[in-house]
Amino acid sequence: MIGIVSTGRGAIALLVLSLGVGGASVLTATAPASAATAGRERPYAVTEEREACRDYDPLRRPLFGDTHVHTRLSHDASTQDTRTTPRDAYRFARGEEIGIQPWSAEGVAGRRVKLDRPLDWTALSDHSEMLGEVRICDDPKHPEYDSDACWGKRNAPMALLGFLARPNATGERHKFCGPGGKECLRVARGVWREIQDAAEEAYDRSPACRFTSLIGYEWTSSVASNLHRNVLFRNHAVPDQALSSMDAVSAMSLFEGLERDCRKGIRGCEAVVIPHNSNISMNGFMFASARITSTAEADTPIDRAEARLRNRYERLIEVMQHKGDSECLLGAETTDEACAFEKLPYDAMSGAVGAPWSAPKPAAFVRAGLKKGIRLGAELGTNPLQYGLIASTDTHLGTPGLVDERDHVGHGGASRVLSPGVPAGLPDAIEFNPGGLAVVWAEENTRDAIFSALVRREVYGTSGTRPEVRFFGGFDYDAGVCERGEVAREGYAAGVPMGGDLPDAPDDGTAPGFVVSALQDPGTENRPGTPLQRIQIVKGWVEGEATHERVYDVVGGENDARVDVATCTPEGEGARSLCTVWRDPDFDAAQPAFYYARVLENPTCRWSQYLCVEAGVDCADPATVGKGYEACCDPGVPKTIQERAWTSPIWYTPR
Repeated sequence: MIGIVSTGRGAIALLVLSLGVGGASVLTATAPASAATAGRERPYAVTEEREACRDYDPLRRPLFGDTHVHTRLSHDASTQDTRTTPRDAYRFARGEEIGIQPWSAEGVAGRRVKLDRPLDWTALSDHSEMLGEVRICDDPKHPEYDSDACWGKRNAPMALLGFLARPNATGERHKFCGPGGKECLRVARGVWREIQDAAEEAYDRSPACRFTSLIGYEWTSSVASNLHRNVLFRNHAVPDQALSSMDAVSAMSLFEGLERDCRKGIRGCEAVVIPHNSNISMNGFMFASARITSTAEADTPIDRAEARLRNRYERLIEVMQHKGDSECLLGAETTDEACAFEKLPYDAMSGAVGAPWSAPKPAAFVRAGLKKGIRLGAELGTNPLQYGLIASTDTHLGTPGLVDERDHVGHGGASRVLSPGVPAGLPDAIEFNPGGLAVVWAEENTRDAIFSALVRREVYGTSGTRPEVRFFGGFDYDAGVCERGEVAREGYAAGVPMGGDLPDAPDDGTAPGFVVSALQDPGTENRPGTPLQRIQIVKGWVEGEATHERVYDVVGGENDARVDVATCTPEGEGARSLCTVWRDPDFDAAQPAFYYARVLENPTCRWSQYLCVEAGVDCADPATVGKGYEACCDPGVPKTIQERAWTSPIWYTPR
């Protein structure tokens, strides 16, 4: 259905009735064709006024970004002398140099940092909890600036712990917020407006389309250690309040709030919700019902209504970030050796602050969630855990995309106050890592194109490097796709891309085929990318009531690549590109299944080893092990890693 409305800015826009996620009708206003489309058809609704991009690729191109970025506005970042504002964070993402305060550099005035390659897009995700409280306590002109709670936040570490813990410990706002928390909510609306203004200023609406900013925030519930979600909006049409876990106690109430205040409340408003750090959600509470508000409710069943709403909003999940890899964990039915990658040793964030902790559980990892999802989908008719895979940083220094292992400065957060024993030598707790990147396949670098890629899950995550990865599935591919050099064209024509659903299986029992290709990260002139070692396809399926998994090596394999850890010099050969067409030899048309690709690079030094080498540490000579570098000689700390990429799955559902 098409109608005509005024945009309120002296222009006329088309009103398009389109099918949103889950088949729901969504009204989106498209900008005038002369300004936004320039006579070119888009495969998605255009909801904003902007100049047409000069570069448009109907076969889509990879855009590298970061969806998890905190600035000084977050309650656990500003307290660490993080000076970075939202505008600074966007300048950094675009390739400008900024000054930061590394969180372990006591007595250091700060340092300058700059990305060696700008990002294509970024979404900031400051915590919505206490946006108003943080501003009040940091504003000398506010009457409550000198309140006991604010003074303690700024000056007393133990009082700061109480300040940070209050939302989850009591569910109430600080007393200085006034009756009903009205004063803090009023101030928070102003801060939320500043976040939006910074995004608008950073967004390149010119035909160059060099950079896209998405408006967002983090909803931070810790009722089960970690149930955190990032919320990203399609465009400038957003609610006037960023929902927090004090306003929406459960994830389900967050979804319902977005339905009420965004999708149904504001024309053109759409959002996606991205869970993160399932690895520290204890016993897999991230994949329990979104209705839970305590661990005692973990057995709450997921019903059809939740499945539909959750599938509408939770289109993606973060598979890796600063606080660990969440893909999979060795144990139970998982024998995949590549799962032993950047794992936190604890199952709750309390482990980072020296509190008693338990070892992580396989049920808390994304692969287990995906398997649970296909089982629930068979029962409920909708898969509530049908996640595309991305990665990001979770930086609390306002430095999106700062992921190079050779230049790790830490990502901050509450760790400096909560863990004062972190050594001054290394810039981060040894179990943390520099984080990863989110990659979307989009026609152009605009909000509409990027958001549409997020919704259809045509995305992948990397551990920080920038390989170019394609993944398609279908029943009509032949073995010559790679040789013909038309992977994208043939991939779309005969199947579905990563994030999609396979069509019905042919009656003759033909198994699905998958086209997967990867190009090595080209790197830069000073730092060339690392060659590829192999591509694997991970399959999960349901057989009866049980779930299963298997990892297939489909192209590439073991090689002679290694690292001289004394100098961090890589040795051996690898591939500049890998491509193959693989057909599932174990396909059963009666079994629901998912498939995703994992690309492994040759080994390189871990961030900590680069710094150990730079500091001249020789573990055979204790005199060279300076204060703060003891971890360099800890046999439990890996000296090398294999950087990698994970594609979103492709799902098969029997008729």
